Amino acid sequence: MPEFPELSDAERLGRARPPAGRVRMVLDTDAANEIDDQFAVVHALISGKRLGLEAIYATQFSRGEKGPAEGVAESEEEILRLLDRLGMDPDGRVLRGAGAALASAERPAANAASADLARRALETARGEVLWVAAIGALTNVASALLMEPSIVERIAVVWLGGQPRHAHSAAEFNLSGDAHAARAVFDSGAPLVHVPCFGAASHLLTTTAELDRHVRPHGAIGEYLADIFAGHRRFEGEAELGRSKEVWDLAATGYLADPESLSLEIMRAPALTEELTWEAREGAHAMAEARYVNRDLIFGDLFGKLAEL
Repeated sequence: MPEFPELSDAERLGRARPPAGRVRMVLDTDAANEIDDQFAVVHALISGKRLGLEAIYATQFSRGEKGPAEGVAESEEEILRLLDRLGMDPDGRVLRGAGAALASAERPAANAASADLARRALETARGEVLWVAAIGALTNVASALLMEPSIVERIAVVWLGGQPRHAHSAAEFNLSGDAHAARAVFDSGAPLVHVPCFGAASHLLTTTAELDRHVRPHGAIGEYLADIFAGHRRFEGEAELGRSKEVWDLAATGYLADPESLSLEIMRAPALTEELTWEAREGAHAMAEARYVNRDLIFGDLFGKLAEL
C-alpha cells in the first residue's frame, strides 16, 4: 500500500460534510448495471444550482455472461444516452474507467477516468474539496488514490455499497465487484461517507404509480426513467399490487444535495477481510457511516427539480 498523507480526524470529518455553497463533484457510476444509477446521474445533472458536476466516470461491473469490459462500455453508453435525453452536451466530461477489477489493493489500473479524477483533485486548491460520488465498484476511485496518494488531502468520497458495520457480511454487488478497490479506499484515510445498502439506502423505495405521477410527465428524460423502472419490474416478474423497489444510488447524490438527508454515525474505519466481513481496527482513522436515509427529502428534491425542467 502506498504511503498516504495523514489527516487528523477533525480534518477528515470536517471535509466529509458538503459545504453550504455549491459542491464541486464528479460521479462514478456503473450506469448500465440496473436502473437506479440513471436516477442518480439525472439528479446530479439537474441539480446545477447546488451541484457542480464536472465529470461522469463509467465504472466496470459483471453480471451473468457480461464481463467487466463490456459492463464499463455499456455504462459509458448509458451515461451518454441520459445526457442526450436531457439535451445536454457531453462536452468531453464522460470518461471510461478500468475494464477489470483491481488485481490487488496496492496496484492501480491505468484508465482515463482515474487519470482525470487524479488531475482534477491535484488542481484543487488546499482547503477545498472535490467530492466523489461513487455508486458502483470503487475500481476507478481506488486507482486514482493509488496513482496519486496526495489527493487524500483534496477529495471526499460518498460511496453507496456494501453492508453496515454490524452486518454479519459486508458483501453486496458494488463491494463484491471489486473488493480490493473497496479495501484500498477504506484503508487510504480519504474522507469517507459510507452508505450501506440494507438499513440505510434500502429506505429509498418508490413505486410505478409515484413515478408515473412525478417523473413521467417531465420530458424525454422523465419518460425514460419511468419506463426503465416499470420495465425492470416486469422483467423480474413481480406482481404490481403493493410492490415497491429501492432506487439505492440516489443516496449518494441526495447527501450532496442535502446533507440532512442522511443520519450519520462516526466510527473507526473497519478492515475488509478476505471473507468479505468487517473487522474492527483499534486506532484506525475516523469515517462516517449512514444509519438512516430520509427518502422523502431525496425523492422530493428529485421530483421538484424534474418539474422545473
